Amino acid sequence: MEQGVSFDLDLIRRYDQSGPRYTSYPTAVEFDEAFDETAYKATCARSNESGRPLSLYFHIPFCDTVCFYCACNKIATKDRSLAQPYLDRVYKELEMQAALFDSSRQVEQLHWGGGTPTFLSNAQMTELMDVTRRHFKLAGDDVGEYSIEIDPREADAETVKVLRQIGFNRMSLGVQDFDPRVQEAVNRVQTEAQTMEVLNAALDEGFRSVSIDLIYGLPFQSVDSFLKTLDRVIEVNPQRMSIFNYAHLPERFKPQRRINDADLPAPQVKLDILQATIQRLTDAGYVYIGMDHFARPDDELTLAQQAGTLYRNFQGYSTHADCDLIGIGVTSIGMIDNTYGQNRRGLDEYYADIDAGRLPVFRGIALNQDDLIRRDVITRLICHFQLDMRSIEAKWGIDFASYFADGLETLKGMTEDGLVAVDSEQIRILAPGRLLVRNICMAFDAYLAAKTGPIGFSKVI
Repeated sequence: MEQGVSFDLDLIRRYDQSGPRYTSYPTAVEFDEAFDETAYKATCARSNESGRPLSLYFHIPFCDTVCFYCACNKIATKDRSLAQPYLDRVYKELEMQAALFDSSRQVEQLHWGGGTPTFLSNAQMTELMDVTRRHFKLAGDDVGEYSIEIDPREADAETVKVLRQIGFNRMSLGVQDFDPRVQEAVNRVQTEAQTMEVLNAALDEGFRSVSIDLIYGLPFQSVDSFLKTLDRVIEVNPQRMSIFNYAHLPERFKPQRRINDADLPAPQVKLDILQATIQRLTDAGYVYIGMDHFARPDDELTLAQQAGTLYRNFQGYSTHADCDLIGIGVTSIGMIDNTYGQNRRGLDEYYADIDAGRLPVFRGIALNQDDLIRRDVITRLICHFQLDMRSIEAKWGIDFASYFADGLETLKGMTEDGLVAVDSEQIRILAPGRLLVRNICMAFDAYLAAKTGPIGFSKVI
């Protein structure tokens, strides 16, 4: 597959609209409370007939302090005693979930997110993994992909050692920016030494992959200041890097109201930072995977993209496309068979369901045939930057040109602008279009086409 991405400022300005990130299709805004515990159980029973491997996602919602930029589902507290009551409910949910799945189905992927998973003590994390193994069959270290999100302020070399001992072999490190002025403005004061201690410990303990997360568009950032952080990270040569655009939506996320709008970089500066970042990472040998993600040429994401097997789900890009995903914990979203189901978003409501012996699934969606076809198209485009129309026709029994007449019409303007190349057999996203892949996918989104008001998504750049 052709690699590379190019930066066309005029095109980016013209196409910089709001749109989904497509960690699912349909997106979560289409979830409905008609999909409940009963529907979820029926879905799990159907999925057992497939024998597919499993993926487990655990949401640990607690954070010691709130980062002002954060838009995650979290509970900011310094009260560590809140962790055990939560874990006790998670254990009950694990037991209820395990009863729904054939015990022969192997877990090949596991992820702890949050919040801050290492808000838990070392003993609690060990116990959580032990209980997980009691209820599910986890693949060996050579096969399983077991990852955890790390805040270096909440971990040290001993923590990393424990995480490796209990089975984790991948981690993502939240850095955002090393500049002290930026850190203070977003309430995330994190020294470079703290970050490097965790990163070096991960390398020493044999973690197979480390990803570093940075955010551009935060207060007081400039091209020069951001590149200083980026260059320091490039020096340690992590397998993956995620460069996220800060979406300032204070009307939706209360912590962001504590960020002074006047301190944010101007839109042009944000674009300059992005352009300089892409150039620096490309020069350093990183491959643009898509949607903020870069990886080394030898990384599994890069190899999967080249082989046409890359996938995308709620944890981002993945090499495990064939797994049924079970969401555990408050707000978690699962993807079982051809459905999505989400757990209660409030802690009290989650506890009430678990204590009553009910699964906390409260909404979701069962995908119809049109959803499945469009999800396939969007997934292929967002993962591989190209689409073989004939393979879609063969798989789904459709005539692509007539089925997607509206979408292909939308692409005509993008073709004229050099974002995509379309012929009778293929859609190829060209280098100038890769930063705008969300726009291209939106052409095939039936739900967006039906909306008339604001769509409530972040900007694509």
